Amino acid sequence: MQSIDAFVFDAYGTLFDVHSVSALAERLAPGQGLALSQLWRTKQLQYTWLQSLMMPMQPREDFAAITTHALDYAVSALVAPIDVHGRRALLDAYRVLAPYPDAASTLARLAPRPRMILSNGTRAMLDPLVDASGLAPLLDAVVSVDEADVYKPSPHVYRLAADRLGVPAARIGFVSANGWDAAGARAFGFVTFWINRDGAPVERHAPEPHHRVATLADVAKLAGA
Repeated sequence: MQSIDAFVFDAYGTLFDVHSVSALAERLAPGQGLALSQLWRTKQLQYTWLQSLMMPMQPREDFAAITTHALDYAVSALVAPIDVHGRRALLDAYRVLAPYPDAASTLARLAPRPRMILSNGTRAMLDPLVDASGLAPLLDAVVSVDEADVYKPSPHVYRLAADRLGVPAARIGFVSANGWDAAGARAFGFVTFWINRDGAPVERHAPEPHHRVATLADVAKLAGA
């Protein structure tokens, strides 16, 4: 673990709980809140992968647009009684997602090694989210895939982090709660930490992550922090 000179974190689902919107969704559509949140997230990710594959015949839309499309799909699929005001409230909630309880302490313990966010999100989504969470002082950089004009798990995205840090991939620890993201990061050459909070099986389409842990705090423990 001493060979890791910097850490890169995914944002959505890793540092921030995307399903913290389910309480608002439940108020707007009683009995459907969790289902709406889960379908919204599923379609959000599917659309990023599809858009990357369809380039350049279809120009890539940014993550804010993708998130809106995915919400509209979920509301339509569930026939949820959410009007334009409720839709706006749910989209705004993505800028104030709850950080996981161990996010701040983990980032603090990993100092003084550089700590970066590398996310599908736009800076217009990520900056207010990081500020509202109180994590901003614990991060050295926030990088959006918009700089590469493609979504994860494209290697062009992971290259952004290595270039920004000026550190070889093999000396960067990459932390994600998304199995497919950890797989892409390992294929690129990062040392990968998969936060498997739900006890999911490991992905089969790529090399396994180097470390499988249950919490962000476990990453700090493995790093000797």
